[in-house]
Amino acid sequence: MTAVDHEDLCHGWTWEITDEDQLVDDVARVALGQFRHVARILTGLGARPAPTSAEHVADAVAKLTVEEDADPWHRDGWLFQTISWIAAHHNKGSAIIRAPHIRKADHGFDGLQLELSEDGTSISAMVIFEDKATTSPRQTIVAKVWPELLGMEAGERITELTHEAAALLETQLGADTEFDIAAAVGEILWKEARRYRVSITVSDEHEAEEARAALFKGFNKKVGGDVVRRRAETIVIPEMRGWMAGFAERVKVRIATIAADV
Repeated sequence: MTAVDHEDLCHGWTWEITDEDQLVDDVARVALGQFRHVARILTGLGARPAPTSAEHVADAVAKLTVEEDADPWHRDGWLFQTISWIAAHHNKGSAIIRAPHIRKADHGFDGLQLELSEDGTSISAMVIFEDKATTSPRQTIVAKVWPELLGMEAGERITELTHEAAALLETQLGADTEFDIAAAVGEILWKEARRYRVSITVSDEHEAEEARAALFKGFNKKVGGDVVRRRAETIVIPEMRGWMAGFAERVKVRIATIAADV
């Protein structure tokens, strides 16, 4: 990952797949329901994967299979959300990241991350993920991402954010924790504490800094305040639909070998 700074517009990272075999393995395990195993490995902790049954394999493969004559958008969207979740772990520090979606076309938030204060006693920010796998990045940002951000800035989906944040804190910290979950949720739901991480697939024509910045033109108009509230993440995937199709097939093969190794 490479840090990128577009002055007051936005900041963030560009992603690069340096070990596709490892990425295939990580996505396969998430598809099998083994996200906890992947998260522990990504954060440098050892973990034994959960048992894998024939039912796990069949269900995971079904998620990666596009029905005949159907569009691949939901499958590609799920794959990209999972890759985004993996990328988030590479620079999460002490943050708490919600588990990735296990269903295609889930209508909840694409992802959620809670930033801990330096002393670990409170939450300093909530990062809301907007993940888009697309062949038209600028059009997608303008037509789909900006309306979502404007809505949330206006207070839409606030009850969902409250629910998600409280559930994530309780899951991570335990119901009997002395950490004041209600107070933490109250703090992070102030507008200034909400941050947005827009992640999108791009072509190689957007690798240059100016071209990349142009994709996110207007971000600072949709989400005001300090630039820390506006994160922009990109990954170059030429021929994105074809790459996703081939990647999905590799993940299916890896799912089968994981089951065979148990």
